[in-house]
Amino acid sequence: MSPTRIAIVGAGPVGLTLARLIHNKPNIEVVIFESDKSEDARKQGGTLDLHPGSGLSALEEAGLYDEFLKRARFDGEAVIFTDKNLVKYIEQPRLDEESSNGRPEIDRYLLREMLLNSVPSEVIRWGCHLRAIDENHNLIFDHGIESGFDLVVGADGAWSKIRKLVSDEKPHYSGTGGFNFTIPNAEETAPDCYQLTNRGSLYAYWDGKAIVSQQQGDGSLNVYAFAVRPEDWYNQATFDKNDIQAIRQATLEEFSGWDSRLLDFVRHAQDAVYRSLYMLPVGWSWKHRAGMTLIGDAAHAMTPFAGQGVNLGMEDALKLSQAIIKATNSPESDLTAAIKTFEEDLFVRAKSTAELTHDMMTWFLFTEGALRTTIEKVVIRMVSSDMRPPVSWVTYPLLVAGTYAYYFFFSTVSLSVIVKWCFHVLYTSVPYRILFHR
Repeated sequence: MSPTRIAIVGAGPVGLTLARLIHNKPNIEVVIFESDKSEDARKQGGTLDLHPGSGLSALEEAGLYDEFLKRARFDGEAVIFTDKNLVKYIEQPRLDEESSNGRPEIDRYLLREMLLNSVPSEVIRWGCHLRAIDENHNLIFDHGIESGFDLVVGADGAWSKIRKLVSDEKPHYSGTGGFNFTIPNAEETAPDCYQLTNRGSLYAYWDGKAIVSQQQGDGSLNVYAFAVRPEDWYNQATFDKNDIQAIRQATLEEFSGWDSRLLDFVRHAQDAVYRSLYMLPVGWSWKHRAGMTLIGDAAHAMTPFAGQGVNLGMEDALKLSQAIIKATNSPESDLTAAIKTFEEDLFVRAKSTAELTHDMMTWFLFTEGALRTTIEKVVIRMVSSDMRPPVSWVTYPLLVAGTYAYYFFFSTVSLSVIVKWCFHVLYTSVPYRILFHR
């Protein structure tokens, strides 16, 4: 019996997770084609929180959970949601492994490094720039044509070339963009910013603008200054785009009136990179095509406002690996049918997550008076997204009533402190983690 040959295009966390899950299974041969020339060819982005039932479940299935714990930052679960005046609407203190909400942070480059080290080096072929995929599923690279695969998996991101074989759909502009900065060695260079971030994350929203700070494992802060903008905002900008001081000054002027402690994140910022956020339509799907499929951003690119993208993608990898293994190990199973069933499940999961992400983006940036006018919706949506029937039938009404009561009395300091303590006890309790975390 000849082995099933799998080609994965893209060596990000999602493609690598799939490779790890199937590379050593009987009757399967897998190869990853990656356009980067090496694993350190470019920066790998910020920090990620992995969730039970998706990202963490994939690592457990892959036998990598203990390795993950060596790199995870449980204190990274600390979070603050505030407005431009630094009024804190949500404040989660630092946690440790014992008190964790079950969603520890890990730097994206560390996650990728761990996954890279978990597969044989010969599985990954670097410097393979994909030009196109033809009707016969031949992969056309700069170096030549690769063919003969039973399944081609597009894990090649939002601008996937594999996706073109099943659809002309492209990501559309979300309406938001801005700059991604870095504050290196923040504890020494920007101690106030470091303390405010509290080794976790800070999110400040007000009337279509956002300043976000996230602690990195190397001691730096990953800072974003985003706003609702037209798609051509960067091309229309008149400041010197090669001058960090000019970029900082333009950003400070745009955020004029914000609390000085929040503006300090911009004042200390270095390494400005402009970013415009794109997304696939909520609920987008494709007609199944035998011999190929999509996972991760190639299948459901979305904005980061719910923090779900990599988790959904790693869950894709987990479920696809299960479908492939089952089909290859059972004579009566059919790979095409297994992939079709996998895709039908993916469409349901992706739609739910995309709806959550779109709601969060709307309530953070596209609603007048946000965050002040939308905080109740944000909290209810955040918590209820982890609820499952029949628990949700009882707890959801209590969640709604409690959330609106809390923010009704939010300005009363003494009551606010009491209710914050109650919420903290609830969200860090063992019953809550068991009942609500997938």
